Amino acid sequence: MTKFLLSLHVLAAIIAIGPVTVAASMFPPAARRAQTAGPDAAALGTVRLLHRICRVYAGIGLAVPVFGFATASSLGVLGDTWLIISIALTAGAAGVLALLVLPRQDALLEQLDGATAPVERSHTARLAMFTGIFNLLWAVVTVLMIIRPGSTTGA
Repeated sequence: MTKFLLSLHVLAAIIAIGPVTVAASMFPPAARRAQTAGPDAAALGTVRLLHRICRVYAGIGLAVPVFGFATASSLGVLGDTWLIISIALTAGAAGVLALLVLPRQDALLEQLDGATAPVERSHTARLAMFTGIFNLLWAVVTVLMIIRPGSTTGA
């Protein structure tokens, strides 16, 4: 059962978190291109699609910690320091996504849709920074999951 849960956890991470990291990273430059393209529907459509990917896969990404907790419980490592750090970093990444990345994407998309004011480069740069933080947190969690201290794999 543990191997099955671990497989689901890893698959959920790949399938859900991968698209969010890529789409979120592509969003700021796509928003800048849409701004300079003017009324180009294709450029704005790309920005909308990237935002939708981020929102949908963020929801699907909730499966990652669910399967992670089930796997950790099955392995009996819920109290291990490396796992507690991973849980905290995962919560931090979720917070960055939910509180900093997605709302800023919403705001930029509204600006592009309404064309009320030009999108300032500082807004897309700040969004890119928060996206980078989100991606870095996930990279650290991934490394912790692979090298996990006390691992019996001998790596």
